[in-house]
Amino acid sequence: MSTTTTSIKYTKKGHSKDTLLRLHAQLLKPRLIEEKMLNLLRQGRISKWFSGIGQEAISVGAACALLPDELIFTMHRNLGVFTAREVPLDRLFCQWQGKPHGFSKGRERSFHFGTMEHHIVGMISHLGPQLSLAAGVALAHKLRREKRVSLAFTGEGGTSQGEFHEALNVAAVWKLPVIFIIENNGYGLSTTTNEQYACKNLVDRAVGYGMRSAQIDGNNILEVYSTIQKIAGELRENPEPFLLECMTFRMRGHEEASGTKYVPQELMDAWAQKDPLLNYENWLLEQGLLTESQAQDLRKQYKKEILDAVEVMFSMPEPKPDTAAELRDVYAPSVRRPENDLQAAEPTALRFIDAITAGLREAMQRHPELVLMGQDIADYGGVFKITQGFVDAFGKDRVRNTPLCESAIVGIALGLSLKGMKSMVEMQFADFVTCGFNQIVNNLAKIHWRWGQNADVVIRMPTGGGTGAGPFHSQSNEAWFTHVPGLKVVYPSTPADAKGLLLAAFEDPNPVLFFEHKALYRSESGPVPDGFYTVEIGKARQVRRGSQVSILTYGLGVRWAETVTAEMGLDADILDLRSLLPLDYEAIADSVRRTNRVLILHEDTLFGGIGGELAAWISEHLFEHLDAPVLRSASLDTPVPFAIPLEQNFFPVQRLKGQLEHLSK
Repeated sequence: MSTTTTSIKYTKKGHSKDTLLRLHAQLLKPRLIEEKMLNLLRQGRISKWFSGIGQEAISVGAACALLPDELIFTMHRNLGVFTAREVPLDRLFCQWQGKPHGFSKGRERSFHFGTMEHHIVGMISHLGPQLSLAAGVALAHKLRREKRVSLAFTGEGGTSQGEFHEALNVAAVWKLPVIFIIENNGYGLSTTTNEQYACKNLVDRAVGYGMRSAQIDGNNILEVYSTIQKIAGELRENPEPFLLECMTFRMRGHEEASGTKYVPQELMDAWAQKDPLLNYENWLLEQGLLTESQAQDLRKQYKKEILDAVEVMFSMPEPKPDTAAELRDVYAPSVRRPENDLQAAEPTALRFIDAITAGLREAMQRHPELVLMGQDIADYGGVFKITQGFVDAFGKDRVRNTPLCESAIVGIALGLSLKGMKSMVEMQFADFVTCGFNQIVNNLAKIHWRWGQNADVVIRMPTGGGTGAGPFHSQSNEAWFTHVPGLKVVYPSTPADAKGLLLAAFEDPNPVLFFEHKALYRSESGPVPDGFYTVEIGKARQVRRGSQVSILTYGLGVRWAETVTAEMGLDADILDLRSLLPLDYEAIADSVRRTNRVLILHEDTLFGGIGGELAAWISEHLFEHLDAPVLRSASLDTPVPFAIPLEQNFFPVQRLKGQLEHLSK
């Protein structure tokens, strides 16, 4: 170990002069960018800044230690990753200012974006989800035997989130080659570490997951670089996760408006002595590896680059609103192939549940890298036995039992999509989707609109009541997701549609929530075409044509509508929506114009159900065709009760006849 006058001890051992100087240059550039941004902020020319001054060694060391094509998942203070990966400064600065020349067309701020060209995926504001995405990328590496790792950053505050536990737990169980880095900078905004966790060191948590770990000086660029380089090399050969805690300090506020008044001055002074750039530069000077003139020349070069990029940023126009483009970019383009539509294939009589199994099997054969994930879906075949026998056919790599970590599994599915793979996540019951809600509505749904990355993920949702399963296994929660732009929501009622819509979901590059009613599994049968075919998402099915009243429904509601109208002798026009997002407004309008009277039927509770949205749309666009107010028939606004008599009273079917009689008068 060399003896120097710096506060951080460095060693040249194992590093060439070129490497030592390259690391210095990579440390310097983000520091100079930060200083420029802080000046612009003081001048009122930019509006916000998250400073990573004092923490650059972690980002730079990590980015330089990995291979260029290995994905890094960043947070607020990882500017050094972007500069080390040579992201063009003009585009980077435009991104921060919401200019179209950035990476997200002005739709996202600061580091909330990704650029797959540079193998970087940025955060969302919820802090923890990127850990699971990194695990998903690592799973893709392992399945493809690519000998690559992924790396994700989190702060000490983010380790308090459930996603931290879930991501590390799954990565450990599945032995995924992913490095989880904790940047422990002392404060989560103003919350100190002793208010954030009770263990002595966060890295001590690793033993509970059965993974290796280390704690290092995050301000020592050589220690960071060497440690990550060594870990990554080991993980490429022997896949497993690694938890690395980098001790550092946040020298400025969480963002500049926060300030640092809550930080004791003696703490600021002590960490100022451990500045990662100044210490390393002084050491290089002392070692004769760098001269003062070289250091100054490099500063001048970078300052010019930065100034040029800033001028480009300010010269670029503000985004011009384009409503059509905003709506178009919510979804990744989906190429519809009419030849795949249900038409001439030879049918076989199947139960609803068997049609889903057939669709999954067809998809697994059609897409060799498709991965199925869910609780108990492997050897056990799932609680409904839909995937029984799949392990024998496709192997445990592709049919994977998961820990009870719904959020992490959805995040892993998105990670697989980042690597161009398809995946399906089975929620054991649709009720359990609450545990993965954030990943679905904030990551899957928004990622294409934010920065153009699609989420090729199907989530199967066994849903609905009728089996006396009570309030936590019987909910109809499809309306939660029809409110979220970027998701697609389908809900078949026949075996043929179940298979065709499921196969369409796997062909679609967007996230699709596939609702399948449990009460239909073994009670509904019908002809199902053999082989591959799709039913177009976004198109309703005309169950029967009639003239007296239109019933718009889906799922088990189709059976209710057919049964009750037959008993009443009504000439009803029954439309099976089957696709709830997007909706087939043309088919809805056609039905309303035929009958002039409308009832919307769904098993979901009345208030906030999709029926309210449909009623509003019909009243707004088809009012002149209505001879009576639009009625809604839905379940009671209570949780789903357990006892069968109470559950039957909860459902709308007992009230449906009276509503239809009233409407058809």
